[in-house]
Amino acid sequence: MRQAGDRGDPDRPGRVPDSCAGGPETAPRPPTLGRAPAEPWRASGSVTAPVILHDTTVVTGDDAGTILHDAAVAVERGRIAALGHTADVLARYPDAECVDARGCAIFPGFANTHTHLPRVLARGIYEDLSPPHAPPFTGGLAPLPLPRITPEEERVLALLGALEAIRSGTTLILEEGAALDVYAAALADTGVRLVLCERAWDRTKASIGQPGPFEEDGALGEAGVARIRALHARMHGAAGGRVQTGLAAWAPDMASPALLGRLRKLQDELGVVASVHLNQVWGEVAAVREQRGVLPTDYLARAGFLSDRLVAAHCRCMTAEEERTLGAARAAVAVNPAIAARRGLAARVDDLERAGCRITLGTDNMAEDMVEVTRTVLFMERVRRQDGRQPTPEAALTWATRNGYQALGIADGGWLAPGNRADLIVVDLKRPHLTPALRVVSDFVHNGQAADVRSVMVDGRWVMRDRRVLTLDEAAIVEEAERIARAAWGRLFAERPDLERPPGLDVSPR
Repeated sequence: MRQAGDRGDPDRPGRVPDSCAGGPETAPRPPTLGRAPAEPWRASGSVTAPVILHDTTVVTGDDAGTILHDAAVAVERGRIAALGHTADVLARYPDAECVDARGCAIFPGFANTHTHLPRVLARGIYEDLSPPHAPPFTGGLAPLPLPRITPEEERVLALLGALEAIRSGTTLILEEGAALDVYAAALADTGVRLVLCERAWDRTKASIGQPGPFEEDGALGEAGVARIRALHARMHGAAGGRVQTGLAAWAPDMASPALLGRLRKLQDELGVVASVHLNQVWGEVAAVREQRGVLPTDYLARAGFLSDRLVAAHCRCMTAEEERTLGAARAAVAVNPAIAARRGLAARVDDLERAGCRITLGTDNMAEDMVEVTRTVLFMERVRRQDGRQPTPEAALTWATRNGYQALGIADGGWLAPGNRADLIVVDLKRPHLTPALRVVSDFVHNGQAADVRSVMVDGRWVMRDRRVLTLDEAAIVEEAERIARAAWGRLFAERPDLERPPGLDVSPR
């Protein structure tokens, strides 16, 4: 029997209702936890008053790789109004708010095309507990279950993930999961651009990569479709269009052909993007072969689920023929290189791109640092190819920015040009590890850190300015998330003494 609040997803933390939280270690904070007083971002860098960032370097991210020096960016009404030489732009907007950006570079913001924000709950634990790459396979992504948490605790953890994302320069997030309604509004208040992909599946009593028959539960699939429709009705187009919704089929071994077909029709009806975990682990590949007699990508193709509005996450346990099938559909791939490396796996990025897939980047679980992700994909792909020059840092940056925006249907974002959305980041180049800043793109991709991101703007509004996140109470979120995680894992191991504790684990209260 499921606990109250449990939506049946075996790979997400079980929930207990807020009223069941109990004593001081589990009592939730008020729902307003994490919001900065008076939400100052709403008035800072407004959509009506022009803002000019001047005397800086501008990495446009356009097709030509244009970089402007001694340059300025004018932002007005949520859009890039002008790019050019500082003197020229200042002359055009004499009444603008001027921001001196000397010693910095302006980049397009990062697009994280696949993540699960509340999974920061498993940080430091799941990274070292990956599923096996050869039989016997086990279901799920770790041998330890996620602890049960309340809806309010899940909101706090989602905001912790959002904090890390903002601090690493992320301006667009595709969040995938079940029951996103629990924290969707809280995420919208962070000021980040969002695509919220509610998940559906109809395989019961199993998880990704679990061997055995496909036991179908029609009610489970119906519940997922209902959640997708409800979230779309509530959140699609919210915050002036900054928040969109999509839909997700959990994975090929978790969705029947009938459900995949229904989701594809629903996608067309709603006019949204779709997401799926695809060829994520070798257990998934084996399960689909056992259940359907084909490989995962071929199964999706036969079900009609592939399209150019699909973001397929992972694609790292895949044959060359599957890569060609996915590319023929012009699907996007959310390569998640950091978590892949932690699992000892790697997507063949060059092969996927040559096959016709649009390469984008994501963080997936436990971390939200897109600076790390962009560097990791460069390193991993160079090692895989045994090539010290390819891919280039410029290519990696395109995957991390413009390609992600385009894959999510935002053609006027992810690169800086007049008329485009003002989603940008200010990177501090006056740092020891970035000096000398002779080739700013190569310098930042190879050597950059999340802490180099000084300011973040979305829709022409400051979300972070001078390293202060304006939309969230960072200290309160960090403190509360630490308490939540320690209490949750402590409860799990107290209730399940049969579980093996990871080495070095400390869940004592602080």
